[in-house]
Amino acid sequence: MATTNGKGLKDFLEIPYDELETRNLKAKERQEKLSPQALQKEYVAYLQKEKRIKAVTLCFTDIEGRLHMLDYDKKFLLDSLQNLTFDGSSIRGFTPQHESDLRLEVDWGSARFMPADIFGPGKVIFFASVLNRDRTPYHSDFRGMLKAHTLALAKKEGLDAYAAPEIEGFLVDGVNSEQQFEVTKGFTLISSGGYYHSLPQDKLRIFIDTCAEAQRAMGFKNEKDHPEVAPSQFEMNFSYAPVVRAADNVQLYKLICRQVARNMGLTATFLPKPFTGINGSGMHTNFSLSKKGPAGQAKNIFHDPKGQDGLSKIAWDMISRLLNHAPEICLVLNSSVNSYRRLDPHFEAPNQIKVSPIDRGSMIRIPVGNERTARIELRSVAPDANPYLVLYTMLRVGLEGQKLKKDESKRERLRFLPDNIQDAIALMKSSKFMDAVLGEESKQKFIQYKQAAADRSPRALGATIKRTEIIYHHEVTNQLLWNSF
Repeated sequence: MATTNGKGLKDFLEIPYDELETRNLKAKERQEKLSPQALQKEYVAYLQKEKRIKAVTLCFTDIEGRLHMLDYDKKFLLDSLQNLTFDGSSIRGFTPQHESDLRLEVDWGSARFMPADIFGPGKVIFFASVLNRDRTPYHSDFRGMLKAHTLALAKKEGLDAYAAPEIEGFLVDGVNSEQQFEVTKGFTLISSGGYYHSLPQDKLRIFIDTCAEAQRAMGFKNEKDHPEVAPSQFEMNFSYAPVVRAADNVQLYKLICRQVARNMGLTATFLPKPFTGINGSGMHTNFSLSKKGPAGQAKNIFHDPKGQDGLSKIAWDMISRLLNHAPEICLVLNSSVNSYRRLDPHFEAPNQIKVSPIDRGSMIRIPVGNERTARIELRSVAPDANPYLVLYTMLRVGLEGQKLKKDESKRERLRFLPDNIQDAIALMKSSKFMDAVLGEESKQKFIQYKQAAADRSPRALGATIKRTEIIYHHEVTNQLLWNSF
């Protein structure tokens, strides 16, 4: 039934993809130029004026890395900006029941306009900081910790951190295939092709094209989109960004992939190793630091044309600290039972605690770079890791940790990352340095949830993927599955 003006009963905002990309890239530029107060004033005025927006989606991430979304009625949100509360006891790793209320504070610089065919019409999305009842930062909000730390680095030392994660995943048959996983059945691949082999109208290619179009529209600035080495595996690379925005991109990337797959009757899974016998999925994290000179021009301080492999001393110092602390941060980088299957040397696994410009079995690789692109690539990150926690840990460890001590009189012994989550938990638990990085309470809470998942699976991974390592995974589980243990 149509209204008298010829429109349907619902007239909600739907923006064409080309206009979406323009809007989102302009929003990113304004984030870099305007103060938080100016951005709030601008977006509040926009929301008041735009009658076709029905709801504002606020996003935050729990301690394990799972994305949560709350839709607020637009008018309610604008009237209640100082009192946006939610039940923290319902979020794994947040507050206990007897002190459940937490607050959300809109990060106005994180605005994204969304493709209506994926997210629904009439919505705009923002990320939010999690606050205590007294409006102080909540200690287990790693996005808030990362943002505060980067602001402090920029103010005190003039440093800006950038990242470009490369996120791999698998497309498998059926909806909710992770929740329905069984040892005897497992997952069903939807493509038997591999690198570059998928036909233009294969399900995998259609999925990749649809996701990449949405990512470009949301301002990701995609660089290349393709099937990966393993059959049914995908990867869509996007441009580097300041670390908080880069981590936001990771969360939105996975959200887009999951929704597009569901629309196709499929599942996009970011389990690190959903199949034995073929390559697993990683989240290779490209990272660099820049510093503004006297003229205000940012310079990539990882670049040194005369340095070893084109890297500066500060880059090599960061590599040394990351390698030195690799065992105790492994749980941050590989935070699920299943992720330790990926650290298998037979499948280009980055399980060797070393750095190399060519060896893809190394934990850290040095890609070919120039003045603009010089960087390090931390390859041992799993795609199910909390991206805010990963980047925060990289920054803290890389700049504050202890460098490797080399005894030139002895031959260096090759070290390896833990091959199971129980060992990784023990190494992190005994680390005083990680107490200082994460705070003792957040560290213990993180370990507690990792231990709960570990206790539901055998210590020895074996040759068969177990039902328990899938259904109790932090990105898969729901209350019903946890209670069935």
